[in-house]
Amino acid sequence: MPRGVRRTLSATLLAGAVLLSSAGFPANAATPAASATVDAAAAGNPCKSKTNPRLAKNLGTAIRTALRGRTGIESVGVYDRKRKIVCTVDSARRYDSASVVKATILGAVLRRAIEQKRLLNSTEKSLAYKMITRSDNEAASALWRSVGRARMQRFLKLAGMTQTKLGPGRYWGLTQITARDEIKFLSVLTARNKVLTDKARRYELGLMAKVVSSQRWGTPTGRPSGVSWHVKNGWLPRHGRYWRVHSIGSFSGRGEDYMIVVLTRDTPSMTYGIRTIERVARAVHSRLNPNKRTMTVESVPDGSWETSDGSVPPNR
Repeated sequence: MPRGVRRTLSATLLAGAVLLSSAGFPANAATPAASATVDAAAAGNPCKSKTNPRLAKNLGTAIRTALRGRTGIESVGVYDRKRKIVCTVDSARRYDSASVVKATILGAVLRRAIEQKRLLNSTEKSLAYKMITRSDNEAASALWRSVGRARMQRFLKLAGMTQTKLGPGRYWGLTQITARDEIKFLSVLTARNKVLTDKARRYELGLMAKVVSSQRWGTPTGRPSGVSWHVKNGWLPRHGRYWRVHSIGSFSGRGEDYMIVVLTRDTPSMTYGIRTIERVARAVHSRLNPNKRTMTVESVPDGSWETSDGSVPPNR
């Protein structure tokens, strides 16, 4: 790479790192932050930006409006690299991950292959494809066992995901995640870093762009036409009454480079949780892209994917 290009790239990455650090996101994906800073939401408007303060204020108001009156508990994280905007709403609150953790499992699998100086083998590729594009629980369990807790923990440390707590034993679905850490994870997937190679990042993002049509709800809803999406959703009924419904997504192309995380719990139904997520997603997409034609919801959710097959303890 030419020296001038390297210098420009380094400056760009440094600027992004400073912005993330100021909002409690990682200063460096390979160096975990010592502790979370105060959530921006606690100071008033949930969105902050030194370069686009007016847009950040409008976006924060829109997110607050989208959450107003909703039943349950919600956390939100938004990071726009281009506009240097960070939004956080209760971003350190922990949630049962459900299937969202499958994206992190694949990250750890890819990191293992990098450290072993090899490509994914055919079995790993087959399991990864099923786990991400169809949210296959058996595939996730197989990769969870294969990569092991030590390597999972190592990946979390390298990615700066210091608030994430792995689920007990084989119960990957009870991994405790936060909106802050999920933004950190998406940041690792969407920019050059020392955790994952460019090839590894493109591989996982490619799978997240091939999620089956019935699982494309959530953060992609309302995105601008022509902007690429990469999504992983999770949904899990607990205690026979309440749901955990989550969506993480990154968006690129047509000059865009941003990510959205919405985590919910204690919602009365899966559909209700999805609608809460989509209200936030529409607010973010529309404020960041006021002059672009937006898309509507792309799928009808099907709750049959999230079953208790070992991902969570029975009867809980």
